[in-house]
Amino acid sequence: MNVVGKALPRVDIRGKVTGEAKYTADLEPAGILYGKVVHSTVANGVVTGFDLEEALAVPGVVKIVTCFDVPDHPFPTAGHPWSVETRHQDICDRKLLNQRVRYYGDDIAAVVAETELAAAKAARLVKAQYEEYEPIVTTEAALRGDATPLHPDLRKDNVIVHSHMTMGPSDFTFEEGRKQAEEQYGADNIVVVDRVYHTPRVSHCHLELPTSWAYVDTNGKITVVTSTQIPHIVRRCTAQALGVPVGQVRVIKPYIGGGFGNKQDTLYEPLNAYLSLSVGGRAVRLEISREETIVSTRTRHAIDGHCRGIVTKDGRILARQLEAYANNGAYASHGHAICANCGNVFKDLYRDELGAEIDCWTVYTSSPTAGAMRGYGIPQSIWLAECLTDDLACAIGADPCQFRLDNCMQAGFVDPANGITFHSYGLTKCIEAGRKHIGWDEKWEKYRHQTGSVRRGVGMAIFCYKTGVYPISLETASVRMVLNQDGSLQLCMGATEIGQGADTVFTQMAAETTGITPDRIYVVSTQDTDTTPFDTGAYASRQTYVSGMACKKCAEELRAKILAYAARMLNQDGIQMEQTIYAGQVKQATEKLQQAIGLHNGEPVSADMLDIVDSKVVVCGGEPVLFDVAEVAETAFYSLDDSRHLTAEVTNQCKDNSFASGCCFVEIEVDLPLGLVTVKDIINVHDSGTIINPQTARGQVQGGMSMGLGYGLSEELLVDEKTGRVLNDNLLDYKIPTAMDTPDLNVEFIQLDDPTGPYGNKSLGEPPAIPVAPAIRNAILNATGVAMDTAPMTAQRLIAAFQQHGLI
Repeated sequence: MNVVGKALPRVDIRGKVTGEAKYTADLEPAGILYGKVVHSTVANGVVTGFDLEEALAVPGVVKIVTCFDVPDHPFPTAGHPWSVETRHQDICDRKLLNQRVRYYGDDIAAVVAETELAAAKAARLVKAQYEEYEPIVTTEAALRGDATPLHPDLRKDNVIVHSHMTMGPSDFTFEEGRKQAEEQYGADNIVVVDRVYHTPRVSHCHLELPTSWAYVDTNGKITVVTSTQIPHIVRRCTAQALGVPVGQVRVIKPYIGGGFGNKQDTLYEPLNAYLSLSVGGRAVRLEISREETIVSTRTRHAIDGHCRGIVTKDGRILARQLEAYANNGAYASHGHAICANCGNVFKDLYRDELGAEIDCWTVYTSSPTAGAMRGYGIPQSIWLAECLTDDLACAIGADPCQFRLDNCMQAGFVDPANGITFHSYGLTKCIEAGRKHIGWDEKWEKYRHQTGSVRRGVGMAIFCYKTGVYPISLETASVRMVLNQDGSLQLCMGATEIGQGADTVFTQMAAETTGITPDRIYVVSTQDTDTTPFDTGAYASRQTYVSGMACKKCAEELRAKILAYAARMLNQDGIQMEQTIYAGQVKQATEKLQQAIGLHNGEPVSADMLDIVDSKVVVCGGEPVLFDVAEVAETAFYSLDDSRHLTAEVTNQCKDNSFASGCCFVEIEVDLPLGLVTVKDIINVHDSGTIINPQTARGQVQGGMSMGLGYGLSEELLVDEKTGRVLNDNLLDYKIPTAMDTPDLNVEFIQLDDPTGPYGNKSLGEPPAIPVAPAIRNAILNATGVAMDTAPMTAQRLIAAFQQHGLI
């Protein structure tokens, strides 16, 4: 293969050559090889050397690369759009393999072998020597003054970013708000609640593992086929990691099995590409096991929140404060974006009469790296906000549902920090619908006064969620449509289908706008960065909103071209129809058109007189039918004097955003001695604008509710504070809900057309996972009077809390 022994240029992100990166091998390409990563067995330290003798002796081993062999190119992994502004660029704190070990399971070497078995056996026999340091697993330990910085070349301490924000006056402080509250209402007329709440580190648990294949094709292009949500971003990050031009990397995303945000990071694609280069461009398959996926890809952030609130005794929220600490683990990934998002929504959710004060810290620790996960910091935010809200309502004896209606964000709300607006508002309607379904007015009061070992309770939580990332980051998406000779349509999008139904919805959009029936629209589910229009990918519940608008604009352009050509056919303007196979149909169509709209002989037909309905060109208004779009397509392709390939390609740079909102209502049964919570009834009600596909939307909500059940009751990734080792890195010990744990999941939509959405739609993919856990927590409070502070609310924690309160 022509890449053997070839020196590739080393370049920066803009393509400027800065040196050479040499990748050599003495192997000829001959079949697939298998890769296996070697992980550190200490949580904090430095690799000082390796003993590879036994590993290299395993039959079938082709090569072992270590942290001492890889190029010294720090790179970012987050699935964010690249920014030309330095301050908005992601942190480059990763290398292909790491000599400086920062968590138990860090990537320090890799084996390439002829078989999976040989690769796995050799990986176990690689012996590393370390200079070992004390693990720094918790945010408290990482923030101590004597804590060793994990990235001293990037930060003077372990704080990645600290941000401060307010609602109300820019200089508002909670303590000042407390003084004002006492002055305006009197100390006897206000109540202050001061609590600390905890959210867990959890795993995404997508069914398909992060598998990739890498090889060098015949023209020297480094190609990676990977299970990812962000193919175009993976391409850029891989190029950075290898030190090669972006155009020298090709990423292909086939139809994949789930991601939930874990695959919104560049994971092992750069390393796999390097392994292929190290063996002469041969194809290398790198599959990460379930245990490796749980430990060494990404997790959801554990965020602890010190929350305070001031409320009047008649139920008006005056001020709130949040101090949030996010455990980011060993590497930056998405950095501070998630904790900042958590704090921003906390302040947005309610109308603080005097103001709100928010401080957020994102902290490096020697534990598994946290990144994006469904909801992007808002499941944590709503746990903090909605635990505090119920505790405030409880403190003054108020009905928590009415308390929320009286204090929640209102129609037309504009976030003063970024300008995002509640363009269409259905939150209070969602609350009323959930209230009616669960029978709140009767049950909440009834369940407050129970005794006995088995009790019932009802609880609720509300949320809001943005649609996409504008104006914080770039929002851009492109679409290409091609009219085939038979009148069918090829739809090619950079937006990625990861099981959420995007391809179905985009097909509907293309059909709705072009007039071509869905059965004639062929959506390309494989994204290939060499041929697919650019799109940043599947995240932020953005695709039906941002990419959907690109789809609509592209469909409008193609429709206009089809109708313009059809008008020319009817006019025979530059198209000699007499000798074509469609001459008779066009003549009849012209006569129909003249009769329908009263055209005189010789008066030209214009495109605005025509429409496309059910793949037929018709007179505006739907009647009469003139001819099939296939006749236009074939004539346009093969006309001897006016051949045109009717295509369209459009980029949509989205410069708008909108809030989706909703709520969860739940009824539970609590067996106090067993610490057992059984969900008897649950409903999510969503305001996500116009629902494009009710069936897939319902499935999205039910899947998210299931994730919320696990977040609230059972899921937590446990890390040993002494060693930094994950204790439950498998699906036997890591407890996700099964079918036996899942009740009927009720769903309702409040459909209000959003003026900024391409079809009146706004975000839906992530919101369903957000409100379930705090709703269950608040139902436990209603049933028992015990306010749980920590998720998940496992049997052990519940029993301890019930014992502390003298209930058992």
